[in-house]
Amino acid sequence: MTGNNIIKYSFAFLAYLFVQVFILKDVVLFGYSFGLLYVFFLLTLPLEVGTVPLLLLGFGMGMAVDVFYDSLGINASATVLLAFARNPWIKANTPRGGYDDYIPPTLHNMGLGWFTIYALPLISAHHFLFFYIDSLGTDFYLLIVSKALSSVLFTFVLGVVVQLLFYKKKKGV
Repeated sequence: MTGNNIIKYSFAFLAYLFVQVFILKDVVLFGYSFGLLYVFFLLTLPLEVGTVPLLLLGFGMGMAVDVFYDSLGINASATVLLAFARNPWIKANTPRGGYDDYIPPTLHNMGLGWFTIYALPLISAHHFLFFYIDSLGTDFYLLIVSKALSSVLFTFVLGVVVQLLFYKKKKGV
């Protein structure tokens, strides 16, 4: 990664963190849907980011959110799961010709179909672990599932809107 990319992704890290903790913290739709937009920071990192840096970034983002939410590592654990699963999931979805070098996996670069198949399972794994740990067995299973599924949908729609508004199609370097 070049110096410009490091600065750009550092700014993206701070922007996603800021939006999550200062805007989306208190946004809950219908009492069930939580917008955990910060996961899109990890989802839109370049394909070349290795597993260890991804895990460290995921842990850092999750812990930063946990500090503001007073949630004792719930976001960090769920985000580390997403970071751990991201690269194998990308390899499982590699097209025949492979991927272009240095192209981030965004909606504009990969298309809605590929991006949906890529992002929804990872967001779902993150959200199901998040709500499972959050409940610690005190909620009914259906309540956990309904919170997770509605939050997956809300988060995915938020992420798509953010990408449509703020992301551009990238050409390979």
